[in-house]
Amino acid sequence: MKKQLDFKSVYECNRCLGCETLHPQASIINLENRGQGQGIMKFEFYAILLIEDCPDECCCCGRKYYDYSNATVVFLKPGEAFRLSENNMLPNKGYLLAFHPDLLFHTSLKSQMRKYTFFSYYKEEALHLSQRETAKVVCCLENIEDELHHPIDTHSNTILSCHIELLLDYCKRYYERQFITRENKDKLLLEKLDRIFEDYVSSGRLQQGEGVASDAFAELLGLSPAYFIDMLKFETGKSWDEYFQWKRLDMAKRMLLQVDATPANVAYRLGYPSVQYFALLFKKVTGMAPADYRCSQN
Repeated sequence: MKKQLDFKSVYECNRCLGCETLHPQASIINLENRGQGQGIMKFEFYAILLIEDCPDECCCCGRKYYDYSNATVVFLKPGEAFRLSENNMLPNKGYLLAFHPDLLFHTSLKSQMRKYTFFSYYKEEALHLSQRETAKVVCCLENIEDELHHPIDTHSNTILSCHIELLLDYCKRYYERQFITRENKDKLLLEKLDRIFEDYVSSGRLQQGEGVASDAFAELLGLSPAYFIDMLKFETGKSWDEYFQWKRLDMAKRMLLQVDATPANVAYRLGYPSVQYFALLFKKVTGMAPADYRCSQN
């Protein structure tokens, strides 16, 4: 059975990895020559891993031939466990940025953390950087480290949080770039999503009143719920609710052209609460009542 190290504090993490604690709530650890053997690490605080020695086919972090390969970044929210591979808990080269949520109290970053959804991505959905992007991330880490060496004063938490926020903003930009470089792969995922949705309708689950939570569709695609929502928004410009309603109305148009279809039957099969609600929504989007639309296409 693999051992698990549970770091309750930044200090415990520093002590285990042989680093000086410059601030009780934040640390940057150079991972070179910090080999930890086999096992799992669990961090009770935010952790950002910059991995600079991933193999060419880094399956554990999801890197493929269409991704950059200079470095990989993994984001861990408090309470999350991590193991790079079966052989190592941490990479042999790279950096670990650790910061406790308490560091963010009374800072602007505290209210902004929810927008950095990549902290809820799977490890296999890590960020893969180009050489230029890696240099920028390292620069941000160096600025954080420089501030950590400054004696703690009333400005420390604010300045540290600003540096961390800048790093996170760059990573958000790079994730959006990664959606672009993965465009072909993501379009295949959307095609698969369409097939899953049509199977969902054909099976009668909508008319049975079953929910349409995005989490279930994300699982069928092998994605984390957060990555699925972000990918869908980037590729379609729609939230999950908007996408679902759009797909449902698109199917309604096709169903209305079937020989024996009626607005009431279509509304029932697609899980609308009533034919009146369906007709109102359909007309709002298409400009025509369902029955009129059916006649106009014949």
